[in-house]
Amino acid sequence: MTFWSLFKRNRSAVLGLVILLAIVFMAATAQLFFPEDPFRLIGKPMSSPGENGFLLGSDSLGRDVASGIAHGAKTSLLIGLMATVVAVGFGTIMGGLAGYYGGRIDDLLMRVTEMFQTIPSFIFAILLVAIMKPSIESIVIAIAVVSWPAVARLVRGEFLSLKTREFVQACHTVGMSDIRIILGEILPNCLSPIIVIGSLMVATAILIESGLAFLGLGDPNIMSWGFQIGAGRTLLRSAWWVCTFPGIAILVTVLAINLVGEGLNDALNPRLRERT
Repeated sequence: MTFWSLFKRNRSAVLGLVILLAIVFMAATAQLFFPEDPFRLIGKPMSSPGENGFLLGSDSLGRDVASGIAHGAKTSLLIGLMATVVAVGFGTIMGGLAGYYGGRIDDLLMRVTEMFQTIPSFIFAILLVAIMKPSIESIVIAIAVVSWPAVARLVRGEFLSLKTREFVQACHTVGMSDIRIILGEILPNCLSPIIVIGSLMVATAILIESGLAFLGLGDPNIMSWGFQIGAGRTLLRSAWWVCTFPGIAILVTVLAINLVGEGLNDALNPRLRERT
């Protein structure tokens, strides 16, 4: 069966994909539907949803909550994707080298990986962003640093399993170089689990970014969902909508990404392909 045939059998995954595409569309068209700067004070402060022309209300400074959510979607998705790409790339290199060469190289790289895993990830991310100047770049680096060990351990396990297979031994017999074997033979056979864990890491990265922004460690010049929740946390009783709608956006986005990740796992799982 084809990839799409297996994927669409999981109705939850299809629903997650539809939701995720809608969020991506919202992020891509934010400037079209909300051309004003999301930080601009454009109306009466603390207007309730539907009041004074505000679809989802306004915050304590008169900023449009709906505009902030639309522009914040771009920030959250961009940071999630960038951090995941960096983490997956670095983790794949570390895990691949450890699994392929084994021995002392494996011991050294895995001890480094375990050292990073002993530190609570969110606290470590806070420390890194606090040391660096809060910006998109520092947040991406911080999220990638706390995320790559899981990828490294997964890739190491895959390489340990695949390097003893007959097709890899045949490559050694014909004199292929290590780099050609790693990139041309072993790595392509590891892509399925890497893609799955990468899709799930995007959701985790969005949550970490939101948490950092909530604590005031996000880029102060860029609108994000975490920034909106942080700005409205003191208004929960008087203006619940300031925190509620960005929180729902985070919840729906993370849920959609997790559903898509489960669908990818079903579609890319070789055991499931054999059963079908």
